[in-house]
Amino acid sequence: MGRWQPLPASMEKFRSEIMAGFPNHSLWIQTMNRCTPHTLVTVAVLAASALLASCAHDTTGAGYAVRQFPAAALRGEMVVLAPPVITLDGKADRLSPGARIRDANNMLVMSGVLVKQKVVVNYMRENAGNVHEVWILNSAEARLKRPNTKAPWFSFGSNADAAVPATAKAP
Repeated sequence: MGRWQPLPASMEKFRSEIMAGFPNHSLWIQTMNRCTPHTLVTVAVLAASALLASCAHDTTGAGYAVRQFPAAALRGEMVVLAPPVITLDGKADRLSPGARIRDANNMLVMSGVLVKQKVVVNYMRENAGNVHEVWILNSAEARLKRPNTKAPWFSFGSNADAAVPATAKAP
């Protein structure tokens, strides 16, 4: 009795009469019902539309929009020497911990990717004086005029110190 044996003819007829009103497939036995032809056609249409949309996108650079930058952002030429050490307009500077560098597509870029590359940027400083936000400019943004800083960030003296004549002696 341990072996499987086919049903007798009378039982097979009974089984076929009972199952006549039910569909030929069972969700409990045939569980791979996700890949129906309707689903495959839908996926194919979505893939084709995504491909057409990506082909229609202008990749020449002429279609770049000009981003809006904070009013306090300054313009400069940045070269990353060895992160976090950079130069801004030829002067040594540092990136702050957690500095964010965004490329022309507004995507985050790690500073190590930019080593020894001269890029035109808009930047902002944090309270400690380190460069914290950097935006690498595309050609349309670089053409716009923006203030840059030629004066040092920290001033340890005042203009009154420069007005003291060199012949004056301290008491």
